[in-house]
Amino acid sequence: MKICQLCAVDFTLYHFLLPLMEGLRGAGHEVIGVCADGTLAGKVRAEGFRVENVSIARSYDLARHARTAKALQTLFRRERFDLVHVHTPVAALVGRYAAWRAGVPKIVYTAHGFYFHEHMKLPLRAAHVGLEWLGGRVTDMLFTQAEEDAKTARHLALCRTSRIHAIGNGVDVARFKPADPAARARVRAQLRTPDGAVVIAMIGRLVAEKGYPELFEAMRGNDAVLWVVGDRLKSDHASGVDAMIDAVKRDLSLGPRIRFLGYRQDVPDILAASDIFTLPSHREGMPRSIIEAMMTGLPVVATDIRGAREEVVEGETGFLVPVRDPAALGTALATLAADPALRARMGAAGRERALDLYDEVKVVRREVDLIASLGP
Repeated sequence: MKICQLCAVDFTLYHFLLPLMEGLRGAGHEVIGVCADGTLAGKVRAEGFRVENVSIARSYDLARHARTAKALQTLFRRERFDLVHVHTPVAALVGRYAAWRAGVPKIVYTAHGFYFHEHMKLPLRAAHVGLEWLGGRVTDMLFTQAEEDAKTARHLALCRTSRIHAIGNGVDVARFKPADPAARARVRAQLRTPDGAVVIAMIGRLVAEKGYPELFEAMRGNDAVLWVVGDRLKSDHASGVDAMIDAVKRDLSLGPRIRFLGYRQDVPDILAASDIFTLPSHREGMPRSIIEAMMTGLPVVATDIRGAREEVVEGETGFLVPVRDPAALGTALATLAADPALRARMGAAGRERALDLYDEVKVVRREVDLIASLGP
């Protein structure tokens, strides 16, 4: 088949969809990426894929979405795709409408985490559920990453067919693994962190919904070092944390212990040199960063939200804490920071679970096979 992989930004295409594109190409399909232009699109092209650029706004601007839909219809009619596979909320909704209007034979949607969630105000939640239901009227197959989302999709009839599958999420087992002592010491030296310090790692966009307000407050309760990996996307409309970061840097008790590392290409090395991983998000789909940490052998402290509670086994591979609860978050982090044996035990259990459930090769193979089942 000739397959389009559509998402809003090149960050998603490069970091999350490239393994699937490679898997589909390996199975004999022609695969073309479509997203807004950016520097990371060039990296996808460097892997031998054609990438077409269409501006996709992550906003509520209906006029811009109408222009995007028209541009996508033109592209879809020209390319005569057999299947369009959409990702990310705005691109998924606009892309499915455009594919339907263009007469694309098959439309597949991966919900990497429905935008609506249990902590959203009811009217807004109902609006987003309604939009997902409308998009589902032209969807031939719906993938979710979390089983909880698949159950929700079946209950709310978010796909016109019964083809709703929880495919999980995966990472490269060759990249994410425990480090040897020498490599760990080298990374810590580069980041000016003593060998004996307990390091907590956090990976996520610099926006409030990732739980940074609670995390910064929780860090007051222990002497650990926090490494923050991540930046804010230019297209991000979520509330930022710039003022909080400035306050942390000025705080004499927190500033020396919290390092903002920005966007990094060496995430496997950062994790392997850490002792604990945390992700106190307010909402997620099936967070890959937790899987990366588990694969590295780290215990995880996460919020009790969909996706995360499917990955983390409470009391066995880490701890789950309530959303927006800095006291509970701080207690869980302090418990792990004070107990090396507990960290080792939970980290080993997490790695075993990750190897069993979240090997990227297994996840991609399953998704490729299901997509192929829609072919001629």
